[in-house]
Amino acid sequence: MFKQFVQKYLENQVQAYFKAHPDVKLVAVGGSVGKTSTKTAIATVLSGQFRVRMAEGNLNTHMSVPVSILGIEYPENIRSIGAWLAVFRAARKRVKQPSDVDVIVQELGTDRIGEMAHFGTYLQPDIGVVTAVAPEHMEYFKTLDTVAEEEMSLANYSKKAILNRDMIDSKYAEDLTNASMVTYGRTSAAEYRIETEDFSLDYGFRANLIAPNFKEPKATYVRVVGEHSLLPPTAALAVAGELGMNEDKIAEAVEDIIPVKGRMNVLRGVKDSVLIDDTYNSSPDSAAAALQTLYSFDAPQRIAILGSMNELGELAETAHETLGELCDPGLLAWVVTVGEDAEKYLAPAAKARGCQVKSFSNAIDAGGFVNGVLEEKAVVLAKGSQGGIYLEEALKILLHETHEDHELVRQSAAWQKIKQDFFNSVH
Repeated sequence: MFKQFVQKYLENQVQAYFKAHPDVKLVAVGGSVGKTSTKTAIATVLSGQFRVRMAEGNLNTHMSVPVSILGIEYPENIRSIGAWLAVFRAARKRVKQPSDVDVIVQELGTDRIGEMAHFGTYLQPDIGVVTAVAPEHMEYFKTLDTVAEEEMSLANYSKKAILNRDMIDSKYAEDLTNASMVTYGRTSAAEYRIETEDFSLDYGFRANLIAPNFKEPKATYVRVVGEHSLLPPTAALAVAGELGMNEDKIAEAVEDIIPVKGRMNVLRGVKDSVLIDDTYNSSPDSAAAALQTLYSFDAPQRIAILGSMNELGELAETAHETLGELCDPGLLAWVVTVGEDAEKYLAPAAKARGCQVKSFSNAIDAGGFVNGVLEEKAVVLAKGSQGGIYLEEALKILLHETHEDHELVRQSAAWQKIKQDFFNSVH
């Protein structure tokens, strides 16, 4: 009962905040994958012209979203009545204070049917961005159609919807009741897109921004790795364009976008190697895209460290086998798997294709193995889910400088304790 009371009180304060500050715009980001990268890219670009509030991390639950929107620190001890009373006081104060922002960029998450729709009971985002409809939490959603209905609800209760044309099947337009909608993506059919000219590790993509309100394409640099990594900056272009941001400022601000930790972030490794750190999480679509990016590197040796993809339910076997079948022995020196599903389903499929495969139960042992077989100027991709996988710990062994581990995800004391307990249990 207390949790429900806290949640409802905070939701009411959020409604009061937007009533007191009608000029503050709310941009909400949902979707199966890419929410945090998209949220961060949007906030980065909008900061080139507006005052922006965005919470670090993925505070996207029913308890944390109101706190994040109001710009209040989420309490460490969520069971403390005193901590929540302090949050209540801060919320009331925020409502009464003059606004210190022009735009709030907020991530919305769901792992149960109806959770995304619930946000619409107290929020009406000025812009709702849906990044993808793809397998997620399939032990609860069961089918992709159910995922689509859940995620597309954000588009329907937003004043304007911005949809990723690349990662949302056109058939799910049936779930869209909001007529105010534009799209972004790589396809020429998208109203907002980024067309690339070439790529370098030094400057990323040299590119042109295409938008319906631009007189002509705007040249810029997009400092990301992998063509699928262009989607968050493209979403940022779309949001900025719809909010009327100056096109020159948009082009300048796009150059400020950098990868979020653990999301296609390029790091220096031992033996002058390149590490592609995509360890934050994993899904079938994002893992396949990351593997294709690894293949695009001209290197004497390529190694893929692939961890199990969690929360796929009945799709787990097929999804892991499909990823294993994408492993090309002509392009990969080693496929290294971590986790039970990756060993059980992905590894045999990769072996059947002719790949050299080595499987481990934990990331630390996998990192030690890769360190032993690594050649000069190799490129290593690490891609896996969070719970029970933690591939950032494999990369920690491969970093050029040990003090650079702050560039990896989940390095706080709390996370280190969680991971230490896990690794002790699997040894």
